[in-house]
Amino acid sequence: RVDVALRDLDVALDLDADGDGRLTWREVRAAWPSIEEYLRSHIEVAGCRWTRSERLLETRIDGTYAALVMDSDCRLAAPPTIRYTVLREVDPTHRGIARLELAGGPPVLQVLDPTQAAAVTAAPAVVAPPPTQFLREGVRHILGGYDHVLFLLCLLLPSVMRRDAAGWRPVRALGEALWPVLGIATAFTLAHSITLGLAASRLVSLPPSFIEPAIAVTIVLAALDNLRPIFRGRRVLVTFAFGLIHGFGFAGVLSELNLAPRAFAWALLQFNVGLELGQMVVIGIAVSLLFALRGARRYPAWVIRGGSMAAMLVGVLWFVERTADLRLLPL
Repeated sequence: RVDVALRDLDVALDLDADGDGRLTWREVRAAWPSIEEYLRSHIEVAGCRWTRSERLLETRIDGTYAALVMDSDCRLAAPPTIRYTVLREVDPTHRGIARLELAGGPPVLQVLDPTQAAAVTAAPAVVAPPPTQFLREGVRHILGGYDHVLFLLCLLLPSVMRRDAAGWRPVRALGEALWPVLGIATAFTLAHSITLGLAASRLVSLPPSFIEPAIAVTIVLAALDNLRPIFRGRRVLVTFAFGLIHGFGFAGVLSELNLAPRAFAWALLQFNVGLELGQMVVIGIAVSLLFALRGARRYPAWVIRGGSMAAMLVGVLWFVERTADLRLLPL
């Protein structure tokens, strides 16, 4: 069974025939032969030929998915080798997750990278992916999540300065900047770890139609606080609250795997550690660069004020995109 979001297939196949920005049942039904041909040609299991297929549509919390169930009467003497190239031409960040149930064994998980030329062989003894697979995906997810990174950068812009009645002044030592950053990073990590676990295990769920615009709002508010202090010294608490929202944005990678508790916990731990490693890379590079620039006379005007206004503009545009289904930015 192959499940792909219709919004992703629309990018590859242009399913929206009338170009009105909405997919109708009639458009999807007309495009089903193209969808099936595309998936058959971009997902191969070595040694197997598909003899029958069944088409399904499934509504999930993050949208509608096309599902193609394919049968084969092949007999494999070794673990299956999968060649997966879905969306390779249009989205280099796309990844697939294969869940294989082999006779007499536990489920097998494998992250599939369409950009790699080599096929992937699933080992039957593996209950969850090798220790680096979901860890790498966590790092990639945070570094490629431009909205999460921009939110962090908004929090970091004033980290090397102190604001008092006379205005902004640079910190004298790196430690003065790192302690507040540590508090912010800890609050963000703790918060998004909580909601990531709850959402990925389906104990709590909120639709992307709410979460994605809400993440854009957190960027706008974090940037606004740099210009006019609206949080009034409670930035760590506010970061924790906003981190709860961002955690829902991370959860889609794991929520559809239907894993056994032990395998799910292992995959979730790997993914969360990867998120934190990626986050520390962002924080380390940003704080080092900002600390080197803090002595510049125009730092408050150019970096804090200018950077915050630019972030606010991007956050507003993302909010409009995510509520009105428009495309205003390339990211």
